[in-house]
Amino acid sequence: MKKPLVLIGGGGHCKSCIDVIRMGVEFEPVGIVEHAGFEMNAEPVRISGVPVIGTDDQLKEIIHQFPDFLITVGQIKTPAARITLFNTIRALGGHFPVVISPLAHVARGVTIREGTIIMHYALVNTEAVIGQNCIINTGALIEHESSVGDFVHISTNAIVNGQCIVGDRTLIGSGTVLANNVSVAPDSLVSAGSVVLKSLNRPGTYIGNPLRKIR
Repeated sequence: MKKPLVLIGGGGHCKSCIDVIRMGVEFEPVGIVEHAGFEMNAEPVRISGVPVIGTDDQLKEIIHQFPDFLITVGQIKTPAARITLFNTIRALGGHFPVVISPLAHVARGVTIREGTIIMHYALVNTEAVIGQNCIINTGALIEHESSVGDFVHISTNAIVNGQCIVGDRTLIGSGTVLANNVSVAPDSLVSAGSVVLKSLNRPGTYIGNPLRKIR
């Protein structure tokens, strides 16, 4: 029997997460929690068939019924909302399982911390380490012995080659390639389609090939 899982945030990323969860055998999405101020109707609003069961200010009551959560708020410019929700729910006693698509491949010897989702067709190779509350998005590749920090989003079809280090709270954009052994500083944003050939030692927004810092 599948375990009930509550999703936090009902946008586009949530819809993709629902598909990942439903394809697996471990969890069933039983409800979505929306932002405070979301208008609850007499008839439940449904997102991809999953009902909205409450708002952020009702989390304490919801946790008593359903203790397991996945944060499905997306992460593009900043992980701030995901971090706040993660810390709030954990302080209230909620739990964050790891969710892995059955269409993904996670090698032996990989470490994945709580609240992370590995989405369809992602590949995480041997001895990689992935932090808490991360998004490893569709088709992403994390190669051997790489380290991905907490609250990181590795976007669609991004490639993190062997023995790389991606700092906390960083976004690696869609189709971006990190060469072997490079490091990316915490709190960085590497825009889609970029190529990172040397370590980025200072936080910032980077773009292009050749790569340049724009802020």
